[in-house]
Amino acid sequence: MLRIEIDGRPPTADEVAPGLLANYGHFTAMQVRDRRVKGLDLHLHRLDQANRELYGTGLDHDHVRSLLSHALGDDVRDAAVRVIVFGLDVPSVMVVVRPPATPPATPQRLMSVDYTRPLPHVKHLGGFGQIHHGHRAERAGYDDALLTAGGVVVEGAIANIAFLDGDDLVWPQADWLHGITMQLLERALPSRREVVWLADVGRFRSALLTNSIGVVGVARIDDVEFPADTAALARVQDAYDAIRADPVA
Repeated sequence: MLRIEIDGRPPTADEVAPGLLANYGHFTAMQVRDRRVKGLDLHLHRLDQANRELYGTGLDHDHVRSLLSHALGDDVRDAAVRVIVFGLDVPSVMVVVRPPATPPATPQRLMSVDYTRPLPHVKHLGGFGQIHHGHRAERAGYDDALLTAGGVVVEGAIANIAFLDGDDLVWPQADWLHGITMQLLERALPSRREVVWLADVGRFRSALLTNSIGVVGVARIDDVEFPADTAALARVQDAYDAIRADPVA
């Protein structure tokens, strides 16, 4: 299954090429289950705020929901969806519908790299650096990269990272993307933010990654291994599962 619409209709090459080749824009990624999305209001707010920053104007929430509903059609209830706003001058809204995704089945091994995304608080197009370092990590025997800045932990290549300190989730204090799943878990569980030094990650009992696909444990960061903490991960997963999803339309 793959369905793409631009501004509510099937795209033409003339509509796709100019904007996407310019590689300028922003997006949000979400998982749709039974035509519902966890944190849909946060996704819409993200799109609106990014649009104001990149294009100088807001993005109507009801319009985006209408485009999302139209792209799903009457036949799709579960999907992985991206809403992409692109173009150099007057932006268009593309909705991409793909099969639903689930988190990796095993805890992830992360290789630290000294890299931060440009304009990190915006989920923007142009993820060359993240993809490049992710591939480097895979070739080195890891699952993905962990982005750091001057020895400070920032975020995963495509996810936020949190550490477990007792019952608290500790999110690195850094210039990162404030992920939707991160925001939802901050509401649901005891959380705090603090500077996390890469050299000190071993002081935490465990770690986990969060993004639109869900929650997955971390088995290793560089040479630091985290013992399997299935009870803690299950507590976070249960809290995430309990979050009510919002209807698309």
